Parts: sequence; structure tokens; C-alpha cells
Amino acid sequence: MAVTIGLFIWGRLPYDLIALIALLAGVIIGIIPAAEAFSGFGDDVVIIVATALLVSAAVARSGAVETAMRPLLRNLKGTQSQVTVLVLAVTALSMVTKNVGALAMLMPVAAQLSRRTGTPLSFMLMPMAFGSLIGGIVTLVGTSPNILVSKVREDILGKPFGMFDYAPVGIVIAVLGVVFLSFAYRLLPDRRAASRSMDAAFTLEEYATEARVPEGSPFVGRTVAELEALAEGGLRVTTVIRERFRRHAPRPDEALAAEDVLLLSGEPEDLERVVARARLRLAGEEVAEDETDEGEAAVAEGVVTADSALIGRTPAEAQLLGRHGLQLLAVSRRGHRLDRRLRRLRFEAGDVLILKAAPERLAPSLGELRVLPLSQRDVALGSRKRSWIPILVLAAAMVLVAAHVVPVAVAFAGAAALMLLLRVMTTEEAYESIEWPVIVLLAALIPVSNAIQATGGSDLIAAGLQRVAGEVPPLAAVAMMIVLAMAVTPFLNNAATVLVMAPIAASLAKRLGLNPDPFLMAVALGAACDFLTPIGHQCNTLVMGPGGYRFGDYWRLGLPLSILVVVVGTPMIALVWGLGG
Repeated sequence: MAVTIGLFIWGRLPYDLIALIALLAGVIIGIIPAAEAFSGFGDDVVIIVATALLVSAAVARSGAVETAMRPLLRNLKGTQSQVTVLVLAVTALSMVTKNVGALAMLMPVAAQLSRRTGTPLSFMLMPMAFGSLIGGIVTLVGTSPNILVSKVREDILGKPFGMFDYAPVGIVIAVLGVVFLSFAYRLLPDRRAASRSMDAAFTLEEYATEARVPEGSPFVGRTVAELEALAEGGLRVTTVIRERFRRHAPRPDEALAAEDVLLLSGEPEDLERVVARARLRLAGEEVAEDETDEGEAAVAEGVVTADSALIGRTPAEAQLLGRHGLQLLAVSRRGHRLDRRLRRLRFEAGDVLILKAAPERLAPSLGELRVLPLSQRDVALGSRKRSWIPILVLAAAMVLVAAHVVPVAVAFAGAAALMLLLRVMTTEEAYESIEWPVIVLLAALIPVSNAIQATGGSDLIAAGLQRVAGEVPPLAAVAMMIVLAMAVTPFLNNAATVLVMAPIAASLAKRLGLNPDPFLMAVALGAACDFLTPIGHQCNTLVMGPGGYRFGDYWRLGLPLSILVVVVGTPMIALVWGLGG
């Protein structure tokens, strides 16, 4: 185990590979029976984590949360109100979905607010990242450490933690954490210049797309300005084509008519939002609405390379749809504003295209046409995944678990299957949403963790800790476990921290004659609350670039928040779970 932890800290090998090496070493040494070496892949906790990631991704893709928040965001003018609402939203969302997914959903919202109001993005993103971490500690499925601690408790005491067993402690910390972050963002530096230069390195020119206003659109009879307002300044209607041949640059107060064709310019997220909310029909989708199964379509962003067969041709001349099965949804050309219909556009080298096709045809067609896929951005334009179905399915799964109707693994596996049956996401998107290195890490370390307990390794380490913990009050021993988990997590994956430390914490409680539950809760809390570095948790890493943060910036906000968690969490754990043996 010492070698395994050393490899984690060394950081030169992937986490999942280190876990597999530890597993194989355990088999070779003889502490893990060969017949049980891969039992972790069938463990309920692996199923729960994988399906929770899938369900969380479906909720993120639906856009329902962003749609619900949009009316509120228009009224946020001051920095403090913006930070408070965003932190509160991401914290609440992290209680029921994976915290990384919750943060990824709301980061674009923060970026739009920053552009519109001038609030530094660095004031918003780190508080949001920390809010996503404290929100995850409230429910069983909010973060991986909770699920793993529940498994360790089942192994030791015969009964896992329930869906809302974490809530009494978690909600108090979450509420106080949101209040703290709503004011403490002032501790952060204004990294406006850094984040702008970072954004500029990856920002493309605006996309141009073509859409028709169908009879059933709620924007028939409404003005161009009202349509543009849906994107809050992020989209422009450059041209209106009426009665097929009449085309003109529209006035803001011009009313839209049914069957108008609009040429739109903006970022993919803004275009997708307006197209979905105004119920417009993209030109590329109309051409092939009978040829592509909407539920099994994938959307990709790609750049036309210098040797592409598309150069100098229109979509029809290149047989983009008929031969290659690709629907052209939008085009971006650096340095040029596109004002012609997509079907008449001749491609140039460097054009960035948003294309839609059946999943099995997308990659081969891009390769054949020498269109280089871009993996930097997740493009949703034309996917039409906005729906409340994922929210309802997730709520139903959590109710079933809370009511003890079905186990957690069955509920979330059923929810994942239902998402696919209802075509909320494609099977390809479902597999892509699962973090397979984390799954392999868990599956490989579960037998190792069991072996540590079975061979007495946990008791051995606990005996060393007992020398310190035995000299202090029980409450201080619980605080010590929170601090140890916080200290170890930046060097290990938080899942690995729990699998190593939870059995040790339970053994320590047993040696001290105390209840193991508060010690297990302490490990879960400490492993979930890594606020001190950008590398300990994905949420912290995710905001580092866009926020323009430096390594040392995390201490400014993270250290006082960590102290708050220890000071509040320790007595709350003792109050709720009791320290007596």
C-alpha cells in the first residue's frame, strides 16, 4: 500500500494503471485470492458511480437547469448577487448530480454574466467550484466518496448508509459554505486580463447558421430584437429572407413571419439556445429530417484542412448529405462575416463546421473529407436535447431509493436504461459520459481495500494513529480524521483516499471503543472537501484556466473554507451520529 500511495504522489503514471498494478501485486503476493481479483468490476459501487455519471450527463445535456435559471439571471446586476445565485445553484444541483457535471452546466452561464456585466470571471468560478464540492456531500450520489464510504460501512457493519444519511451534516455545511462564499469571493484576485487572454486563445469567430421560422414557432409575429434577446446579446439576425427571394438586413423592431428564413450569427451555445427556445428549424436538419433518426444523431465540430475535398465546393457539389450522410448546421470563418445561405457557401481551408450525422457515419465521413474533429468544445447545436425528462427520471430514482423500494444500484441502472430508451441521449454519448479511468480505479482498488482489512493492515495503521488519538478527546479524534483525509486527497484521487482511509478510520474507532459511523463520515467529508489545490479534484482543475487562477490562489479562499468545514463538521457529526461505542 505504501508503494501504491507513493506512485499516486509521484504522479507519472495514470491512476487507473497504478490501481491495476496494486491489484496484480496483491494477487502475486497472495493477499488477494486470484478468484476474487476482478470482483470489484461487479461491485454495486462501480455500477452506482458509472450510472450516476451517465444520469448526470443526461441532465446536463437537457439544458433544463439553464432554462429554469435564465429569467432569474437577467435581474442580477451586482457581483455579490451573481456569485450568491451561481454558488447556490451549483451547490443545490451537486446534491443530486455529479458535482463536475453540475459545475460544467453552469460555467457557460457565469461566462455570459461576466461578458454582460463586466464582473471578473475569477470572482465567480472558484466559489462555484467549491460550492459544487460542498453540495456533493449532502446525498449518497452527490460525490464518489459518499458512495465508497457507504460500501465500507456495509462491509464492516453489514448495512450501508442511506440516500439521505449524509444530509443532516451536509446541509448545515452547505448552507454555511454558500453564505461564506457569497462574501469571501473578495479574497480572490481580479484575474480579468488572464482569463480574457486564455479565452482568446481558444475562441473562434462567430458561427453562421440558417434557420426557418415554422408555423408553430412562438416567435411568429414577434420582433427580431425579442429573438436576439434570448441570447442576451450573444446572437444577431444578420439577414431575413422572405418569400424565397426577398432578402434584407432586418430592423430590431421588424416582426417575424411564418416561413421566414433567418441567417443567424453567434456562438454555438447561443445559437443552440435560441433555436431550441424559439422552435426554429435549422436548414441542415430540414434537408435530412427523413434520412436521419433524430434519436441516434451525433453532432461534431471540425475544421476543413488544406487537403480537404470540400475546398471550393458547395455542400451540394461535395455531396455532403447524399454521399457522406453529413448535415451542415453552421459554419465559422475566421476574419469573415458570412451573410449567404449555407447551401450556396463554398468551403475554404480553415472553415470550422458544425456537422450532424448518424454516430457510425460521423467519424469515417470526417476522415474521408479531411475534416479534423475538434475536441475542445462540447457542441449541442441541433441536438435538440432540451427536456425535463432527465430531471423527472432522476427524481423518481432518488425517491425509490429513499423509500427503500429498490437498492441504489438498481435504481440508477434503471434510470440510465430509461434515459436511453427515451432517447434523451445516444448510446455513444452514454459511453462517453462515463469516466472509465475512475471506474477501473474503483474496481481495481476495491479488492485491495478488502485485503488491507482482511490481513490486519487497517488495524496496524490504526494502532499507530491510536497513540495520537488516544491522548485527545473523541471529538478531536474525529477532527483529526477530517484533516487527514483533506491532507491526503490532493495527492491521491478522492476515491483512492476513501478506499485507503475508511477502513483505517473504522479500525481506529474500534480501538478507541467509539462508534465507527462518525469516523467514516469524517473520512467522507474530508475526502470530498479539497479546497487547497487545483489538482486534488476535477472541479478545481476545471476552473483554473477559464478563471485565470494561479496555484497559490486556491489557498486564499480554500484555507478559510477548510477551517470552516472542520470547525462546523466535527460537532455536527458528533451530534448527529454520536461518539459512544
